[in-house]
Amino acid sequence: MSISLLLVDDHAVVRQGLRMLLAARDDMVIVGEAERGDEAVELARTLRPSVVLMDMLLPGLDGIEATRQIKAAGLPCAVLMLTSSVQPQQIQAAIRAGALGYLVKAAHAHEVIAAIRRAAAGQRVLDPLAAETLMSDMASPDDLDDLTPREREVLRALALGRSNAQIANALTISEATVRSHVANLLGKLNLRDRAHATIFALKRGLVTLEEIE
Repeated sequence: MSISLLLVDDHAVVRQGLRMLLAARDDMVIVGEAERGDEAVELARTLRPSVVLMDMLLPGLDGIEATRQIKAAGLPCAVLMLTSSVQPQQIQAAIRAGALGYLVKAAHAHEVIAAIRRAAAGQRVLDPLAAETLMSDMASPDDLDDLTPREREVLRALALGRSNAQIANALTISEATVRSHVANLLGKLNLRDRAHATIFALKRGLVTLEEIE
């Protein structure tokens, strides 16, 4: 089954380059293009693409707000940010808005293609440069001593992208217990959400980028 794509960038030359790169892929089809954030939201509603490749800086509605509106509408598409920005505040804002992945435009062609396929499969994508930026910027505690052994197991599992149900099954505990462990470890480590927990786990060496990929 083909991965349907919506390209969102205010520079025509960028969209043209993406078309040339992706049109040759047998498993991908470009169903639409947008140069404004509000246009992207409307096209996402009507076209329902598998993946939206979203630039950050757009005229009018920016990429973060467009992503927030797409996810708030309950649309099934995955949003993959493809942008030049590696500012930690913007990366965090994009993740909080609901972006499944974050990729910088300096990425190689094969990295873009792989990221699209992962996003279409529901897997989180974080560019190594973006990950390094976030790790350097994080002000969260750098100590795991406050976590119980079980909380460490849960932290590693959620960093690997496991759902509550999958973690519960692997550890032979209830989903309610998993939710309790997640809430406890987020509180102890002063982390906002599962995305930040993933970054923390990467920083502390509980998981590697290769394992997440």
